[in-house]
Amino acid sequence: MSGFSSKNLTFVVLIATLVWFSSTQTCYATRSKHWRHSRSAFGSMYKKKGKHHGEGQHQVIVDKSEPKHPLLPLEEPQAPPHEGSRFNVLDYGAKGDGISDDTKAFQAAWEDACKVEASTMIVPLGYKFLVGPTSFSGSHCRKNVHFQLDGTILAPTNPEAWSSGLDQWIEFTKLVGFTIKGKGTLDGRGSVWWTKSILDSIDNEELVRLNNFTKTEDLQALRFVEGANVTVTGITIRNSPQFHLTFDNCDGVLVHNCNISSPSDSPNTDGIHLHKSKNVIIHNTDLACGDDCISIQTGCTNVLVHDVNCGPGHGISIGSLGFDGTTSCVSNITVRDINMHDTMTGVRIKTWQGGAGLVKNVLFSNIQVSEVKSPIMIDQYYCDHSNCKNLTSAVSITNIVYKSIRGTYTVQPVHLACSDNKPCMDLVLSNIQLKPKPKDQQMYKPFCWKAFGKYSILYGFFPFDAVESLLPQSACSTSEGTKFVLAHMFDSSKQSRVYQIGRTLTV
Repeated sequence: MSGFSSKNLTFVVLIATLVWFSSTQTCYATRSKHWRHSRSAFGSMYKKKGKHHGEGQHQVIVDKSEPKHPLLPLEEPQAPPHEGSRFNVLDYGAKGDGISDDTKAFQAAWEDACKVEASTMIVPLGYKFLVGPTSFSGSHCRKNVHFQLDGTILAPTNPEAWSSGLDQWIEFTKLVGFTIKGKGTLDGRGSVWWTKSILDSIDNEELVRLNNFTKTEDLQALRFVEGANVTVTGITIRNSPQFHLTFDNCDGVLVHNCNISSPSDSPNTDGIHLHKSKNVIIHNTDLACGDDCISIQTGCTNVLVHDVNCGPGHGISIGSLGFDGTTSCVSNITVRDINMHDTMTGVRIKTWQGGAGLVKNVLFSNIQVSEVKSPIMIDQYYCDHSNCKNLTSAVSITNIVYKSIRGTYTVQPVHLACSDNKPCMDLVLSNIQLKPKPKDQQMYKPFCWKAFGKYSILYGFFPFDAVESLLPQSACSTSEGTKFVLAHMFDSSKQSRVYQIGRTLTV
């Protein structure tokens, strides 16, 4: 090899680099210093033989090894120094009687607090402040501003107060190191929007004018846009017209020890809504609402949710993604140590037909469910209205781990409905223990369609005849030559059939 010159080496390196770049996908995970992945975390978990699944040749190896954790915990950011000036809204003319409009007083206090690094804007205990839709801009703010919420802030119920063009109630934009904390409450008083009874009290001309400014389905209680290192802690958010707490295009989010609630029948009242945000931690928070406790939308990566109580509501969801043919990307999501009760679904991934993109590297671990309709769900045929077209393209779903999911279900334990054109790949179900708890609803067998992966010590507590859906002729039995071994036992203590899915045999 003595004739191998430095020019030859440079050429080889260049070609290798070009090949590497050409192989990358449109959707990829952004890694930061907070996330330390093992290069083999997913690569060693799965073994494939033959060609790509699109050509119908995907071999699944099932063993008893524990699936490796795809993510290591995100490091919580350190709280910024807090030594600045204090700006009390009462000093700016706020009445705090729950009747007078205190919006201008809040805006004036913010304007001054914003100019001082590590300052604190104070909303004091014992007062109720009526504040209209307001955007607190951080474009020219100093870093590490605090919003101390100890009193109660009330949203207006008069539609005229929402004619400012804002689609949220309280918004903070482009802030760095911002913290909202305290023992106070944001009360969205959303019942008038849920019932739409408020529309009966205004004439047609006013209704048209209102609709030109805002849509009732877009009204959010607390929203952060383009923030960096944002913390929300201690506060209560209740009865939002729609989404309670939204993060849009944020980098570095910490939410903990909060309480978010609205009635179970309040429409579209997601608890926490993430969109195009990364490096997010949510923990030790109680969520009860009429929609998803947490919804993770396109553009989100490096999200850790743990020690959260969810219910009632629709569970914790990734999606919906791919609406109207859009490209959606979600990666590096960990949801662990969760208690769910009386929810529509448990942990769910939902995508529209016709979309594109990728969901990958997701771990759902140690989820305790109680009377959840469907604890485990992937739905690549999601549709929230009665007329949806059948389309061939779909958001790809790969490297999804369901580990230690236990408890009771009321309708269906597992529902994996994957796309004919883009099947779900490299799924892992490990230590799943779900028992039926019938209510006044029809119950269904576990369902699988075009879902490929492995079961690792999977225990399912299903009705006796439910096992038929897990037999080899099911789409979930993967490729030819692989058969699941099923053994049924009678558990005298529970007086029910217990089915164990263990190793596979090659036939």
